[in-house]
Amino acid sequence: MADLAMSRRSLLAEVAMPSKSGVAAVTDPGESARFIYRGDPALLPAAFGVALPTIPMRAVVDVSRAALWLGPDEWLLLARQEDGATLGVALAAALAGKAASLVDVSHRQVGLIVAGSHAAELLNAGCPLDLDATAFPVGMCTRTILAKVEIILWRTAEDTFRIEVTRSFGPYVVELLREAMFGVA
Repeated sequence: MADLAMSRRSLLAEVAMPSKSGVAAVTDPGESARFIYRGDPALLPAAFGVALPTIPMRAVVDVSRAALWLGPDEWLLLARQEDGATLGVALAAALAGKAASLVDVSHRQVGLIVAGSHAAELLNAGCPLDLDATAFPVGMCTRTILAKVEIILWRTAEDTFRIEVTRSFGPYVVELLREAMFGVA
């Protein structure tokens, strides 16, 4: 009998990613397990393996997991795709009977990496935030817009950003960044 189990692959796996030498490159980090958690930040660190940041607009990273502060009681939790099922069970068990919400959004979102010496300038073609390293330092994250699309933007290194976007808008964001590369540097 045929195995009918769905295997997840990146929506962007077949999309040509833009790159311009000396400017920036857009890459697909592959699939990730993603959860939106709302509740007390003290309830999850043991089950998730990473302390949730309590400083606004900051991310905490530990090897293969990251927690991004999105609001006073809201975090985006990222992990390797292969850890998703067991992590979901562990997180749900840690929250059993507690006033909290955990939603698996792994199928809803895709990630993009924008890296290069002009990555901030490229993103500013559609994002109104000041992305200078002094205003938006490494480790900072926030919800914002890129053109007409709501994104989560996270600066992971001096010249590298990660974008989390609703899956259906992924190809649009890639094409927007491709067009923006013509006007940068």
